[in-house]
Amino acid sequence: MRFIQGVIFLVFLGAVGMFAVQNTHTIRLHYLDRHVDSPVALLVVAVYVLGMLSGWTVVAFISRSIRRMTEHPRD
Repeated sequence: MRFIQGVIFLVFLGAVGMFAVQNTHTIRLHYLDRHVDSPVALLVVAVYVLGMLSGWTVVAFISRSIRRMTEHPRD
């Protein structure tokens, strides 16, 4: 099983690496009155990491809420 996970991980890294190599042009991101010039690949990675962090926070919040409900049920 670990071998299959390793192969899948290497394929994923290869696809991400290929995306980064092929998307080196710079784009401008506007937010409020600020802007950032950055390569497309860097912005995609940043958005992915922010999505992972926000998803992790939501999952932790929900699991903590479920744990509290099951440990201390209201009567």
